[in-house]
Amino acid sequence: MTRAKANQYLVISALGQDRPGIVHDLTQHVTEAGCNIDDSRMTVLGGEFAVLMLVEGNWNAVAKLEAQLPALEKKLDLTITGKRTTGQPENQSGGRPYSVEVIAIDHPGIINSLANFFSSRSINIQDLYTDSYRAAHTGSQMFSANMTVNIPAEVQIARVRDEFLDFCDSLNLDAVLEPVKG
Repeated sequence: MTRAKANQYLVISALGQDRPGIVHDLTQHVTEAGCNIDDSRMTVLGGEFAVLMLVEGNWNAVAKLEAQLPALEKKLDLTITGKRTTGQPENQSGGRPYSVEVIAIDHPGIINSLANFFSSRSINIQDLYTDSYRAAHTGSQMFSANMTVNIPAEVQIARVRDEFLDFCDSLNLDAVLEPVKG
């Protein structure tokens, strides 16, 4: 069964105290409004649940869901915002997706330094996930970052890789930069 792609999109962000059933409650309203979740990120940070969703549907369905957000915010005891957007664009830049993995002893400024490295080269960070944990044997506080970046076609990959590894060495970060597989 193929579904015709609707052309109306809404990004929804929600934040509130974590509890069982929160994903069900939120997604049920999306479905009941006649919308579909195209893309989402959901996580618990501290004791707070956080979600970002790209929702799509026909004009009436998206407008209905958008109008329900203030009442939904009260009903679910979440802070909810919605913003109209376009669909996920095709990769028009001709860029190539690369996976970046970084592990280091945790210290302030790692993400800022990584973001500066990529933005100064006009490389867009498309996805970013970070975590901190205690090392098994030493108990040291560790930091990991996993990201997907889009390297523009005109940028030489070998040069970026060399610069990136030198940059990471200067900050004592273990890192890998490789093409996204699949």
